[in-house]
Amino acid sequence: TKVTGIALTKLDGTAKGGIVLAISEELGIPVKLVGTGEGMEDLRDFDSHEFVGALFAEEDE
Repeated sequence: TKVTGIALTKLDGTAKGGIVLAISEELGIPVKLVGTGEGMEDLRDFDSHEFVGALFAEEDE
């Protein structure tokens, strides 16, 4: 089975998930989904601009 995308989960806590960018680059496949909670309703389309902003956001924001 060919892998066509990455689903990044467990971003509801303090995890930043920056490693996913290196994994995506190494494998040559896009990040398609991001999960920010425990349920299926917390899975949404990946937005690269929002993700990068969150990577560099201060913890207090």
